[in-house]
Amino acid sequence: MSNMKQREPPEVPRKVEMDKISNLPGHIIDKILSHLSLRDAVRTSILSSKWRYKWVTLPYLVFDNQSVLVSTQDQTLVKNKLVSIVDHVLLLHTSPIYKFKLSHRDLQGVSDIDRWILFLSRGSVKEFILEIWKGHRYKLPSSIYSCQYLIHLELFNCLLKPPFTFNGFKSLKSLDLQHITMDQSAFEYMISSCPLLERLTLMNFDGFTLLNIHAPNLLFFDVGGVFEDVSFQGTFHLAVVSIGLYVNTGSERNLAFGSTGNLIKFFACLPHIQRLEVQSFFLKYLAAGTIPGKLPTPCVDLSFLSIRINFNDMEENLAALCLLRSSPNLQELEMLARAEEQAIARIVANVLESFQNFSFNQLRLVKIVGISGVRQEMSFINFILANSPVLEKMSVKPASVDGGWELMKELLRFRRASMYAEIVYLDP
Repeated sequence: MSNMKQREPPEVPRKVEMDKISNLPGHIIDKILSHLSLRDAVRTSILSSKWRYKWVTLPYLVFDNQSVLVSTQDQTLVKNKLVSIVDHVLLLHTSPIYKFKLSHRDLQGVSDIDRWILFLSRGSVKEFILEIWKGHRYKLPSSIYSCQYLIHLELFNCLLKPPFTFNGFKSLKSLDLQHITMDQSAFEYMISSCPLLERLTLMNFDGFTLLNIHAPNLLFFDVGGVFEDVSFQGTFHLAVVSIGLYVNTGSERNLAFGSTGNLIKFFACLPHIQRLEVQSFFLKYLAAGTIPGKLPTPCVDLSFLSIRINFNDMEENLAALCLLRSSPNLQELEMLARAEEQAIARIVANVLESFQNFSFNQLRLVKIVGISGVRQEMSFINFILANSPVLEKMSVKPASVDGGWELMKELLRFRRASMYAEIVYLDP
């Protein structure tokens, strides 16, 4: 018996492993696809039969350089391939499209875009982004103005001519217009006909020069370009404003309307502003007309203020001081010198003397950028240090390395109202 071969236990049939990918819940698959580029989402068709046509229900379609790869340099072939891809995706798509983004750097304003916009206008698209990176400005077809479910609209390098039947975008909350052309009346009507508008961005625009903003629900406004005047109507909830005037208006040009001056007019409908960035030459605009010692109504909610300034311009200094004196709860201040104008010196030493008794009781952080150490710049820094009892940190970054050591020595000699104030010198 001992020589007999021991019987081996019978083989247990191997359990067939479940296809975990194929058996994922539908909402999990949708979540995965939402984090993929359109190109990668289409490629998931090879995973299993359950995934094969899952991408055709994607509610978000993005055609950009990451999702559409074109290897050729031939512009005709690039255009044909891009058009073919977009046509193919829209043809197979079976569910509502809520977001459509077209932003491929090799695509010009071709007429095929008209067809795609017409197709989208018949659905319920909520977010539309069109960026034309090459060629002339693309004229939007009239069908775009019938997309009444739009919540976010973003256009780059486009020509806008709304039809007479356009009644506004009643659901729009966010509007971003960059490098666009539009006439004055059409611009004003579009803004005033979007009653729910909360965010407005305008950059490099043509066709209108008066920024008359009537938007009762506006919270955020970012503008940079060449314009003659800006005014707000009913924007009492506006909290964040960044505004840059890209041309030097010149002291000989009076932009103020009436005797009140631009400062009072600008802030009349901004009672709850929290963050303000005054960029490029906009401080010169604010300084036009009468400059009060402080605003009639203080900006009690303003906690962050950034100002680009010519320290050697008396009117700009007075305008900046008016803003500072009208911001009792300011916590963070940024001053950026326009270095190209610092060589034009003026006698403005007496401007700060009349404000020596004023205190910045909430100011904690200050950043000074682009200075060269001229007298008025140093006087302004001395003024802030001497009147900021809770200041924690002031960082100073000069325009160049020339005279940096002497600048630092002078800064350290200034009296500080706050015993905790730290002065940090940053290399240019």
